[in-house]
Amino acid sequence: MEVYKRLLRYLRPYLWKLALAILCMTGVAAMTASLAYLVKPALDDIFFEKNQKMLFMIPLVVASVYILKGFCDFGQYYLMSFIGQSVIRDLRDELFRKLSNMSVDFFVRHSTGELVSRMNNDVMMVQGAMTNAITGIVRDVLTVISLIFVVFYRDYQLALIAMIVFPLAIYPLLNFGRRLKKYSRRMLISLEDITERLNETITGIRIVKAFAMEDYERDRFARVNDTLFNAFMKRFKVRALSNPVMETLGGFGVCAIVFYGGYQVINGQSTQGTFFSFLAALIMLYEPIKRINEVNITIQEGISAGERIFALLDSPEDVGDRPNATELGRVKGELVYEDVSFSYEENTVLKNVSLRVAPGEAIAIVGESGAGKSTLLDLAPRFYDVSSGRILIDGMDVKDVTQRSLRQNIGIVTQQTI
Repeated sequence: MEVYKRLLRYLRPYLWKLALAILCMTGVAAMTASLAYLVKPALDDIFFEKNQKMLFMIPLVVASVYILKGFCDFGQYYLMSFIGQSVIRDLRDELFRKLSNMSVDFFVRHSTGELVSRMNNDVMMVQGAMTNAITGIVRDVLTVISLIFVVFYRDYQLALIAMIVFPLAIYPLLNFGRRLKKYSRRMLISLEDITERLNETITGIRIVKAFAMEDYERDRFARVNDTLFNAFMKRFKVRALSNPVMETLGGFGVCAIVFYGGYQVINGQSTQGTFFSFLAALIMLYEPIKRINEVNITIQEGISAGERIFALLDSPEDVGDRPNATELGRVKGELVYEDVSFSYEENTVLKNVSLRVAPGEAIAIVGESGAGKSTLLDLAPRFYDVSSGRILIDGMDVKDVTQRSLRQNIGIVTQQTI
């Protein structure tokens, strides 16, 4: 739940809209309970007592309830949609800011498909856990409380019988949530893989065609696509199973109520209106409880995506500005490498390299492929940091100045046309 609490912090800028949405949800819950409550006077006063005055009043009241419920439903849906899209926008902005601050080495270690998938698929799944889940929890919990009040008000004995079923629903609810979280993580990893395959094939299509590797790439994509299909189907299987289980448990409760309540009506211990008002509230009650199960599933999926997003946001910036870094002004252009070494993990690329380039001097760095030419140049603008030694510009260590001011003094013409 620490992950979910952290996700909820993104709602802070929209608290007043959230409060207004909760007010609308409270209206929806109250109107739903009112409809169940009105069943008794509708049956007893109109159909059994044949009260003509109530014949005109109750339809007007019911119509007013539905109109108010419609307004409240629209309000909570629109407001929560606004909040949800705002949270997605904020999360993507934060993720993009984080990615733009990471070193080149980070992008070597993480595939494009992985990063794009987290920016798109994971964030979309979080949105469901943030807004749909909150909407469901608030609206359905308020509805459940309102209907429980009606149920106990009408017949507390029948209500106690109905409440026996509710604890039985807790175990499948928790079990479904755990399984969904596991399958959702697999699904997100498969989405990463499929995004990466697409990116590799499309960006490298000339190479694929030059080596006549279309069939090979199709087979690779098909394997990843099948893995994604299987992950989705396991997720859908749990989702498909959750509703029937909840409905079956609810059906057992209704059967017991119909038997005991019918017995009371036949023996004159209760009226038909009281019983049907109670039964209407009870049937309405199982629907929001079922939806709470759906909410739990959505939250578990969102937590799974949130873990992956926060893993990215919490990644350390291995090439960053020092706390006391200064702004590098307009430079003359003396570049000095002093005993510079650099390694990619365990692979040493440069060892004890020293050179000096005077302002206005042009030099060419020549060597076989993999000798470290590009790496040598990448160290000057701090795409990577040296493993040992130091690099100076006009006598200043590049680590002592801000990356932005350093790179504003460096012009680079690359092989990529972007």
